[in-house]
Amino acid sequence: MSVAVVLFTSDLRLHDNPSLRAALAAADEVIPLFVRDRRIEELGFAVPNRRAFLADCLRDLDAGLRERGGRLVVRSGEVAEEVCRVAAGTGARDVYVAGGVSGHALRREGRLRGALESQGRRLHVHDAVVTAVAPGAVTPAGSGTDHYAVFTPYFRRWSRERIRDPLDAPRTVPVPRDVGSEALPSRAEVSGVSEGLAEGGERAARRRLTAWRRTGLARYEDRHDDLAGDATSRLSPHLHFGTLSPAELVHRARAAGGPGADAFVRQLCWRDFHHQVLAARPSAARTDYRTRHDRWRTGATAAAEIEAWKAGRTGYPVVDAAMRQLRHEGWMHNRGRLLTASFLVKTLYVDWRVGARHFLDLLVDGDIANNQLNWQWVAGTGTDSRPHRVLNPVVQGKRYDPDGGYVRRWVPELRGIEGGAVHEPWRARGRGAERARYDYPEPLVELSEALARFKHARGRD
Repeated sequence: MSVAVVLFTSDLRLHDNPSLRAALAAADEVIPLFVRDRRIEELGFAVPNRRAFLADCLRDLDAGLRERGGRLVVRSGEVAEEVCRVAAGTGARDVYVAGGVSGHALRREGRLRGALESQGRRLHVHDAVVTAVAPGAVTPAGSGTDHYAVFTPYFRRWSRERIRDPLDAPRTVPVPRDVGSEALPSRAEVSGVSEGLAEGGERAARRRLTAWRRTGLARYEDRHDDLAGDATSRLSPHLHFGTLSPAELVHRARAAGGPGADAFVRQLCWRDFHHQVLAARPSAARTDYRTRHDRWRTGATAAAEIEAWKAGRTGYPVVDAAMRQLRHEGWMHNRGRLLTASFLVKTLYVDWRVGARHFLDLLVDGDIANNQLNWQWVAGTGTDSRPHRVLNPVVQGKRYDPDGGYVRRWVPELRGIEGGAVHEPWRARGRGAERARYDYPEPLVELSEALARFKHARGRD
């Protein structure tokens, strides 16, 4: 009786899982294994929102496996050690895993390969599981570089690539009876979870996908920046944990067709773009992708402004609304992410790493590739071809929340201000007695002064 191990990482699903299907094809029995990685905790990445969502995902994965005659085996510790222990205890010769792109994932894969080979075992790494197109699968022709540094040419090339056909979920998953497992984690065990955190797991993901394809996909191109309309897919947490397959999403969107589907596929391509950048430059998770000489503000005043930004008390309503959504849901609208990031790095002129760390502390979809490289894009240290762009929070608020519904949802102090006037509460305060109605701070900084400071700091007087 042959046995194989399939190590689940960022692919916590049964549908379209090449690693799982390869293991089932190669062996009589498989061990679906998840290792609670001790190094993730040491790196400070195991924050409450992602731990709670992960617990949902693992419980759902275990339930799906049990419906197919199997179960999930959970261990804790150093991944290579735990996988080797399970393989040695069951006589498994082969281990299957989805390829990752972060520095941590690549180091984990290297340690695992070395440990298995020292025991005479084999590691099989499957690409295009976490992404629709594998990082490194497309590179600029004749340029001598290993990745695309600009999105548009990458998108053109990516769009011509054949996306592999999605795989059905297996009907049965035979698992050896005598493999020990820890108890499954539970969301209830995690403290400090955002009150509005979404439900995790493949079944929740597929319900969300089905509903959104029916009601939201066709309107996505026109409404994805509508802050109050909340018209995005909200599938990013499921992509991060792999409860949905990006390859399947591309196929299903293209099958639906239309401008909304095209716009959604473009966003999936942005995700692949960032993954291929990080795979080629793992240091971009910590250091500037494009070397600049920013003189980021530090000191007591900057520290106080950072805390006001985190708390959603900057005095700029659309920024504060987005930051409060982040704290309440562990998620933020994509337009809100751009606005809040621009405000921190361009208006307050604070190091992008400060904002990226705060987002990673709260975001359930806190993905190293997308989070860090989006922050660098906004900061002008990444792949943006217009590094000096500054987003004005008042102008952006009026454009993407014209009636003020998003602001009033998350900043209740301002609910008494009707319409788009909510984006400039200081004007309402000038009406004598009405001033006392609003328990809301004055703006941290005048936008014109901040813009002048930014241009001077960047040497663009």
